Amino acid sequence: MPNLCIYFQAHQPNRLKPYSFFDIGRDPFYEADDLNRDILNKVSDKCYVPATKLMLELVKRHPEFHIAFSLSGVFIEQAEHHRPDVVELFQELVATGNVELISETYYHSLCYRHSGKEFARQVQLHADKLKSVFGIERPRVFRHTELIYFNELAHFVEGLGFEGMLAEGVPAMLDGRTANGVYQAPNVQSLKTLTRNCILSDDIAFRFADPNWPEHPLSAKKYAEWIAREPGDVVNVFIDYETIGEHKWEDTGIFDFWYHLPEAMADEGVRFITPSEVVDTCSVLGTYDVHAPTSWADTAKDLSAWKGNTMQTEATKKILTLEAKVKAIDCPDLLHQWSKMQTSDHFYYMCTKGDADGDVHSYFNPYPSPYEGYMYFMNALSDLQIRVDRLSEAGS
Repeated sequence: MPNLCIYFQAHQPNRLKPYSFFDIGRDPFYEADDLNRDILNKVSDKCYVPATKLMLELVKRHPEFHIAFSLSGVFIEQAEHHRPDVVELFQELVATGNVELISETYYHSLCYRHSGKEFARQVQLHADKLKSVFGIERPRVFRHTELIYFNELAHFVEGLGFEGMLAEGVPAMLDGRTANGVYQAPNVQSLKTLTRNCILSDDIAFRFADPNWPEHPLSAKKYAEWIAREPGDVVNVFIDYETIGEHKWEDTGIFDFWYHLPEAMADEGVRFITPSEVVDTCSVLGTYDVHAPTSWADTAKDLSAWKGNTMQTEATKKILTLEAKVKAIDCPDLLHQWSKMQTSDHFYYMCTKGDADGDVHSYFNPYPSPYEGYMYFMNALSDLQIRVDRLSEAGS
């Protein structure tokens, strides 16, 4: 009988305003503050508040119900500023002791391959934020932005002191083996890799409200029966928290599904465990050998959602090459602004894929097209570079 490890990601980016060529050198404020506030309020009212209240109720009614969250630093910042009630609810939930918080980069960024030093800085910033807001010590388990994973990164993450790391269970990488358990990269000493069961995760994240899906409607009872029949030590179900109420509206039955899930799992003898409990109790099934980066995004399960065209490649390269100059200036506000522009969503909005992947990208894109997203970003980046150069010259 497998255990069940449920992990939620909660993240909101700082979206850019329509920053034009004529704003360069004139306007040092790049973000669409009203839009970011409005989206956060909408998602808070539909997901963060009712879903977290539901999780609190479930934890109190079912002490065996254990879950995990990754809350990006920029999400916590926005919530502190616009929705302190959301922060208070998460604080209450974490205080129950039934919730594990997972480490990630503060800015939900993609900086590792450019700069391990910047990556480590953001990981430490995130750990510091979790301690100041939730009173917890450094997390034991890490997840990179959008579940990005590969051997080199796993080795680096172990060097930062983590004991576990989350990854997409890519079928080609598993090569016929089950995703239900833990593996290890070939170049680590002890770091355990928790591989996401992409089918059972996406049954909730994507197919739950699809009336054309043969399994629709999905009940908690049916889902618990599926979990109980799975091979392996632990079924890793990793999804966006916004699935509950925002991506899947209340009238789809998503809240009812989660309300009944703990009892349904208990009836099937399935036990809830957190990622750290997985690390402590599950034996390694074998080597998970991933040479090129994988992720949980799109059908390709690679980095093409953020680095699949020349716009994305150019934008990523230009923002990251400012690292040395920005850090040499010793201006915390400028460093923070530069760091926020590393958030992966900026590059996600520039994606030009079609078909089903394109539909998903369009759903999240706040701009009329990927090209506007690219132009706004590059114009804002040009202004940022001018400011960096001026401050560098003034200090030299």
